[in-house]
Order: sequence, then C-alpha cells, then structure tokens
Amino acid sequence: MNIGEAARASGVSAKMIRYYEEIGLIPEAQRSGNGYRVYRMEDVHTLGFIRRARKLGFSVAQIEQLVRLWQDKGRASVEVKAIAEGHIAELTARIEELEAMRRTLEHLTHACHGNERPDCPILDDLAGTEARTS
Repeated sequence: MNIGEAARASGVSAKMIRYYEEIGLIPEAQRSGNGYRVYRMEDVHTLGFIRRARKLGFSVAQIEQLVRLWQDKGRASVEVKAIAEGHIAELTARIEELEAMRRTLEHLTHACHGNERPDCPILDDLAGTEARTS
C-alpha cells in the first residue's frame, strides 16, 4: 500500500510516517518502480503501535525501546514494565507541576479585582514585582 493508504489504515499522518522513517523508528519503506513508498501490513501494525504509545505520552526514545521489545519475541517483560513505570513517574511529576501551576493561578486570579484599575497581581507576579499600594 502507498503512504496515504498506510496513513489511513494506521491513524498516523503521512508526514509523521516520513518522520518516523527519517529518525529510524520504523524501517525505510520499500520503493515501487516509480519511486513511491510501499508499506506492508506489518508496517501498518508498527505504526498503530507507535500511535497508541504516543497517545499514552511515551517519548520517541521510549517508543523506540518499546517497538524493539515488542518485535523481540524472546524479550523479558521486566524491561517493558520498567519503561512503563519510569513513564508513570514522569507523568506523576508533570501532574504535580500542573497542579502547582493551577493553585498559583487560582490564588492570583482570586487576588485580582478584575476591575477598571490598572493594578493586577497576575501581571505583577509574572513580572516578578510585588503589588504596589496606591
């Protein structure tokens, strides 16, 4: 199948398929006599695997490891679990950072009167200055 058909079948855009080939996440596609890329169902399955891994937020480096492990039928699942647990730790840290950002913004928006006056604790905080008293 051509790149458009592979994109539709896998749910990965043609642009991303070319990118994944470029960085070596998937093998370079075979070429037809007229130079068009030709994909096999195996390639489409790999692209679907990558798409699902991206939806779970795995990095390209992690996906590279996961694809290698997925294709290695003699793998030990302990390696896969370690990658997933590492990713969970990263997600937990990001969630904590986002919650801290939300708390800060909630505090700042509560402190802002939102009126016609120019003083604004939100802008003061972003500028790194303390609120001025008038």
